[in-house]
Amino acid sequence: MKKSDLKLQVTAAIQACLDKKAEELSILEMEKGSGAFTDYFVLCSGTNPRQVQAIADEVELRLKTAGVRPAHVEGYKQGEWILVDYVDFVVHVFSEKARKYYDLERLWKTAKRLEPTELKPKTRTKETPRTKTTVRKRVAAARRKKA
Repeated sequence: MKKSDLKLQVTAAIQACLDKKAEELSILEMEKGSGAFTDYFVLCSGTNPRQVQAIADEVELRLKTAGVRPAHVEGYKQGEWILVDYVDFVVHVFSEKARKYYDLERLWKTAKRLEPTELKPKTRTKETPRTKTTVRKRVAAARRKKA
């Protein structure tokens, strides 16, 4: 998968979390040699099991409309810690209590912490189109300089 496509998917997951009023949003970029099995972790919290489930549902729905389905989902029924695995990134939605108990940010303290704005793909600036006339003018100008 292209890095820009991955960043767009992670950004969509983050926006889904924010739209459902997720709290304490964290994004971890996992290091290649860290033993991590994915590129990014998206972590957030909900205040009760229903909100935790609603956040996970919104993430799945948002990415499903983009044609991306999770490889695996765990913990949905309990609503304490829902893990939505998209292989290249994993979304962890916690209850406040489970978030403090498992403290994944401490466990993966070597991971780089990102802000959501850092994931937006860089836009390229448009170059002026090169028409035959423009090229001819440049070549003629170069010849005049030599003469």
